[in-house]
Amino acid sequence: MDSPKSTLSGGSLASDRINVASQQRASELERQAWAQFAEADNSSSFCRSWLAIQCRMITGVSGGLVLLGTPDVGPFTVAAVWPDVRRSMEHLTSAAERALRERRGLLLRYDGPGASGETASLSHHVAYPLEVDKKLHGVVVLETSLGAESQLQAMLRQLHWGSAWLEVLFRRQESQQGSETQTRLMTVLDLLAVVTEQNRFYGAALALVTELATRLSCDRVSAGFLRRNYMVVSAVSHTAQFEKKTNVIRAIGAAMDEAFDQQVTVVHPAPASEAAPAVRRAHEELANMQESAAVCTVLLHHCGEAIGALTLERRVDKPFDSSTVELCEAIASLAGGLLEAKRKNDRLLIVKAGESLHAQVAKLVGPRHITFKLIATLLIALAVFLAFAQGDYRVTANAVIEGEIQRVLATPFAGYITEAKARAGDVVRQGDVLAVLDDKDLKLERIKALGQREQLLRQHREAMAAHDRAQIRITLAQISQIDAQLELLNYQLSRTEVTAPFEGVVVSGDLSQSLGAPVEKGQVLFEIAPLDAYRVILKVDERDVADISVGQRGWLTLSSILGDAFAFTVEKITPVSAAEEGRNYFRVEAKLDSLSQRLRPGMQGVGKIEVDRRKLFWIWTHNMVDWLRLWVWSWWP
Repeated sequence: MDSPKSTLSGGSLASDRINVASQQRASELERQAWAQFAEADNSSSFCRSWLAIQCRMITGVSGGLVLLGTPDVGPFTVAAVWPDVRRSMEHLTSAAERALRERRGLLLRYDGPGASGETASLSHHVAYPLEVDKKLHGVVVLETSLGAESQLQAMLRQLHWGSAWLEVLFRRQESQQGSETQTRLMTVLDLLAVVTEQNRFYGAALALVTELATRLSCDRVSAGFLRRNYMVVSAVSHTAQFEKKTNVIRAIGAAMDEAFDQQVTVVHPAPASEAAPAVRRAHEELANMQESAAVCTVLLHHCGEAIGALTLERRVDKPFDSSTVELCEAIASLAGGLLEAKRKNDRLLIVKAGESLHAQVAKLVGPRHITFKLIATLLIALAVFLAFAQGDYRVTANAVIEGEIQRVLATPFAGYITEAKARAGDVVRQGDVLAVLDDKDLKLERIKALGQREQLLRQHREAMAAHDRAQIRITLAQISQIDAQLELLNYQLSRTEVTAPFEGVVVSGDLSQSLGAPVEKGQVLFEIAPLDAYRVILKVDERDVADISVGQRGWLTLSSILGDAFAFTVEKITPVSAAEEGRNYFRVEAKLDSLSQRLRPGMQGVGKIEVDRRKLFWIWTHNMVDWLRLWVWSWWP
């Protein structure tokens, strides 16, 4: 009987051998996995190889399932099944759906029918979501008959480690897709730049099809645009001029019409991955004319509507794959708007006006566009109303209030101002003192003249006593001269106070800032107008003066009295025009029918003279029509 020690050492050796064998087996399986990874040409084959290796490496696995789909979007479909693709794994879908929903690893006990309707069995489902950079790519689910919790945890850990291989696959696919997307984007931008560089429509279309033919290795690329519900070929690659009635051009146009009628991209020969079959009879005829060529037609769109098409032709040994078709569709969707804008810009002005008018009429008589129709109806109704309705025609002119009588108060003699008791705007009564002139010099001259008179009277008496007749006559003449001078001085002294000649308002004059200033004889000091006699001066434009006649009535509104309108009657039309602010006007005088205490000379406003009744359309447009007639006449030879 062996000792316990020898028995323990023998058991340890056997255990070590088993571990070494397991490690060798794991290494061999890992080398197989990397070989499968290197040889796999797509995600499906890689997932099948990966799932098979995982299920073989993990003890107790009876089945497995891998679901993949668009990251975070789905739908998630079956990518790999183990051990047999013909075996139904529907019983694993509930665990997969829960792992996708909760985005975490799950250990679920399952007591139900097995694969392909097998008898009920007790098993566990181990589900683990496949996430890369927080994006959910799919889920892997394994079915095992192991029941120990440590064994199940080891399976979940193995799935976590093994998912790194799938992460490498996903990252490689994203890198390839990013590179392809960037290349495709650069191609699209280069082609759009070629279109944008051309100023004219034909040059842009020709540059686009020529560049497309060069980049996509096409024998010929044609561009056509919709005219009267059928396609017209406008540009052919590497061809500046072509005959539109040739059989080839007609066949290309028919292929474009075929794609336009179906509103889809048509590819011949038909790709295997085509979702819905399309009619391609015209494309087959075009391909047969070119010795079995490959043909693809994509539609040009603008504002959601097809406006044209691009037809690409290749040799039959280079058919159009899905990526090339997607590239052509991207180019067509972006280049369509640019080409349409250039085409519309190259049209004649009369064509643009006609199409714009046609579009507006279509909105008016066609369906929808309720707001536009309401506005058009209102405008038409307004035009009809203005064409037949009549109104009062009145001539409008700027107006100013003037006093009917205006008295000027001037300086009676040269002197100095000592007092100023009134200024412009003051209402004065008859006899009120407006200003006082300095009388000191006049009084001195009067005293001097009185002294000279007394001296002359004394000389006269002496001559009378001496009976000197000659001296008597001389002194009498001198005394008469002095008396006249005294009379003048007394008159001037009586005029030192400037008084109002009648009751009225001071229109102009302000001497409050001129006290002590000298004034000359005849210098105007004040202007006074009465408060009960006004006239209205209207400045009528020379274009409207022909409609004005004496006796017409009108209304005056003043800027300072906007609430009231004053009636007036035209009394006089000045036959001479005056220029003011770049226009000529005639001075028309009118008399107010009634006066107001608030009226003052110098007030300005707007007056309207009533002429007669005329059509409203003429009233509102005659000024513009007259100006246009004068302009045309001035340029007419």
